[in-house]
Amino acid sequence: MHSSKSGSGMALSRREFAGWFGLAASTLLVRPWPAHATGKAIEDTFLNDAFLLETSFGKTLYHDHASKLPVIDYHSHLPPDEIASNKKFGNITQIWLAGDHYKMRLMRANGVEERFITGDAPDYDKFLKWAETLQYAPMSPLYYWSHLELKRYFSIQKILSPSTAKEIYAAANEQLNTDGFRVQQLLKKMNVEVVCTTDDPADNLKFHKELSGKGVFPAWRPDKVMNVGKPQEYNQYLDKLSGTSGISIKGFDDLTAALRKQQKLFLSLGCKLSDNGIENFFAEEVSKSETDSLFRRVRSGETLNAPEISKLKSSILFELASLNHEANWVQQFHFGALRNNNSTMFERIGPDKGFDSIGDISIARPLAAFLDRLTRSNKLAKSVFYNLNPSDNDIVATMIANFNTGNLQFGAAWWFSDQKTGIEKQLDTLANQGLLGRFIGMTTDSRSFLSYPRHEFFRRVLCNKIGQDVSKGLLPNDVKWLGEVVTGICYGNAKGFFGF
Repeated sequence: MHSSKSGSGMALSRREFAGWFGLAASTLLVRPWPAHATGKAIEDTFLNDAFLLETSFGKTLYHDHASKLPVIDYHSHLPPDEIASNKKFGNITQIWLAGDHYKMRLMRANGVEERFITGDAPDYDKFLKWAETLQYAPMSPLYYWSHLELKRYFSIQKILSPSTAKEIYAAANEQLNTDGFRVQQLLKKMNVEVVCTTDDPADNLKFHKELSGKGVFPAWRPDKVMNVGKPQEYNQYLDKLSGTSGISIKGFDDLTAALRKQQKLFLSLGCKLSDNGIENFFAEEVSKSETDSLFRRVRSGETLNAPEISKLKSSILFELASLNHEANWVQQFHFGALRNNNSTMFERIGPDKGFDSIGDISIARPLAAFLDRLTRSNKLAKSVFYNLNPSDNDIVATMIANFNTGNLQFGAAWWFSDQKTGIEKQLDTLANQGLLGRFIGMTTDSRSFLSYPRHEFFRRVLCNKIGQDVSKGLLPNDVKWLGEVVTGICYGNAKGFFGF
């Protein structure tokens, strides 16, 4: 249990917080609370040691082999400036709700006005609206994650509801206002060994320079380098890349030179991987002269037609993959999302606010062509592939097997599939089509410093699934062997694959 001290320059005491909210100080104790008509304490059957673990073998795997392993978070969207400054958040709304598009979508589905989601409503009012929404979300992954996060970070074991919102808000805030709940301390609390952030090639990596030696590394995210279909935005971006790299970008070779120079900066700060968010793969083979001509036309402000855009994107994606191979980086590909579908809300509040969804684009042939071209050119780097549409699971897993020499991974269940059913389907596909024991496991893909219990959630689902097969006689009752498999998936495989 965490307790805080009061005094000059310190956090408010529990009694002072209670007075602010009109509560008795005793109601803010972060411990199992007595059950009553509303807002019961978490009962023995919910989020207890057996949570998601239905067999004794699964419980042994989790508690003896998985639970205490460090976390290697090889893909996240955590802001490096907030890690470098060791930020202290003012309240739980700021750290828990702001920027979380998962929660935004559920709140809109509950009819919550936008001002309580992304607008200027008071932070407590936003928190209350989330509490009101969560009571309608049984079986949602957010219901599990939210209560795991309250329990693991704050030792709060009461169910979040409108009747408990004030006291939970106060109890969480009291802890957040102590130095033990600054960003770097939160990472230590969750046993996070490695964090890879998401960084644009045009970044100067100022904050990563401050974080050198602290287990926080940049990851190359060149999505904007591919944005050739919007000349005005693209040229503004290229101007920024020119400024950071010191290379005037006029032709395609200039672009490559600027990227290569920035890549050296990333390498100097420990970068070991790239990440590419693409709708689909582009793999047309285009001559250097045609590529340069298309690039210069965009650079002059011209809008290309669809076939020309596809050609230029093919050349850029191939060049990016070649640079990854040259740097000995692991490249990640997240694909299959249809983004910013609500144009009205995109114009109003911008991207990454919960208006993206699963796409149904055909990916087999373009992925095959992309991998084949890289293989023929001897430029296929280690790679991880994350498909957003679960109907593509077997397509992706069987396709990468055509080119896999231990260098390709079928990535973890991602985004809309990052829940119990989706995780189980991804594990089934990998076990059926590849090597489950070589899997590099889970990553948060999150913007929240309170998201790390998702690793616990994944580890419990994994251990439960293996335990169920043991109980059915589908796997031998060999806890030493399967314990080693689980340890690899949850920690060791990622550490070795990425070279941390």
